[in-house]
Amino acid sequence: MPDGEKCPRLRFPLLAALFLVPGAVRAQNAAPKPQPPAKAGSEESLSQGMIQPDTELIDVPTAGVLDYGGYSSRTRFFSNGGVLEWLDFGVFQKLNLGASLNVDKLVGTGTPVQVTRPELQVKYRFYDGDQIIPAAAVGYDGQGYLYNRPAQAYNQRQRGLYLVGSQEIGVPGLQAHAGINISDFNSGAVYGEMAASYDIEDKVLLMAEWDSIHNVVDSRLNAGLRVYVTPAFNMDFDVRCIGQGGNFPNGVSRGPERIAMFKYTGNF
Repeated sequence: MPDGEKCPRLRFPLLAALFLVPGAVRAQNAAPKPQPPAKAGSEESLSQGMIQPDTELIDVPTAGVLDYGGYSSRTRFFSNGGVLEWLDFGVFQKLNLGASLNVDKLVGTGTPVQVTRPELQVKYRFYDGDQIIPAAAVGYDGQGYLYNRPAQAYNQRQRGLYLVGSQEIGVPGLQAHAGINISDFNSGAVYGEMAASYDIEDKVLLMAEWDSIHNVVDSRLNAGLRVYVTPAFNMDFDVRCIGQGGNFPNGVSRGPERIAMFKYTGNF
């Protein structure tokens, strides 16, 4: 999460609203059991040509998880030739465990190629949701973005400990996602995130996020498009940090930043 300038902290009334959706709103849980068949997350669904659940959008996690025995490989290409790789596994029912690795200047002519220490991700979906209360998951994500090597820290800090909920809101395929997180236990600062996604016939997913909500200056607006090439493989084309300008202390631009991401999901 960002190292921000001192600005008034934002409150999160919309977060509460998203977690108290009226009874007329139908539940959509972004994971195998409660989802419509087209989003089932099992080996059988893969063989039947069904799309896997979205466990994350651009930066914001969802309440979706991989099935027990499932796995995914996700690769992000970002600014200055950087590549960020995630590997995630469904180690138990509703429990995912993963790791990520950031490599700077891997693509292109930039030198030297620099590898950052691996980071850990854990997510447990503790509630599948109903017609009123959204599906909910708790997790930890140690991966930040845009590593500052002189400071030995990420310019955009890791999510850390987080709680997230996901719910379909009225229109089939339209989901809202909202959560809170603590990235630094020394400061105890609480951040928020809100996102929306719209699935168009399991072919394309439109995504929009407001992430790292703690002060106006350092919060991030992201938007993107996900294309489901096959039931097991999708591609993202996204823009992060929309509307931001200036540089971080190490001279790296604050944005906007264009990224591409590729994800493959399967089962053992």
